[in-house]
Amino acid sequence: MKMSKIGTIVFYEDRNFQGRYYECSSDCPELNTHFSHCNSIRVESGSWVLYERPNYMGYQYILTRGEYPDFQSWMGYNDSIRSCRIIRNTSGAFRVRVYERPDFSGQMLDCTEDENNLPDRWHHREVHSAQVQDGAWVFYELPNYRGRQYLLERGEYRRFNEWAAMSPNVGSFRRVHDI
Repeated sequence: MKMSKIGTIVFYEDRNFQGRYYECSSDCPELNTHFSHCNSIRVESGSWVLYERPNYMGYQYILTRGEYPDFQSWMGYNDSIRSCRIIRNTSGAFRVRVYERPDFSGQMLDCTEDENNLPDRWHHREVHSAQVQDGAWVFYELPNYRGRQYLLERGEYRRFNEWAAMSPNVGSFRRVHDI
């Protein structure tokens, strides 16, 4: 019996899936040994979080199944991808709670669906803490899924820096689905 892979992602050094490539199907804390820069990506299966720096550090980019012909197509700031990991809890139920203050205090909003403009719905520009009760979520710095991205998986985040954000600005968020 053949084992199926949880996910497969292919990194290409050049735009439009050209040049040297590296196929990956597991977490990788250091991609530099496989390619020097990344200008296109094909996600064949699974959902992935990519990092600008080794050891899961730096800017995060969350990609689901599809083709990304250049780094702008995944909202990349440059062609540097140095580590990646598969997102494991991407199907089933989704529930996140966001709070206006640290340590789950102040006003709270409970969500089970994507939110493309959080300030319009909640009248706050900042989220200081969050509880992910089900699923995996991407928080975006700006409305309409723009700006820096942050992956939040099941768990508690008492302060925004616990999801690696530099500020508490959250303009939108969405669920991470396996397709």
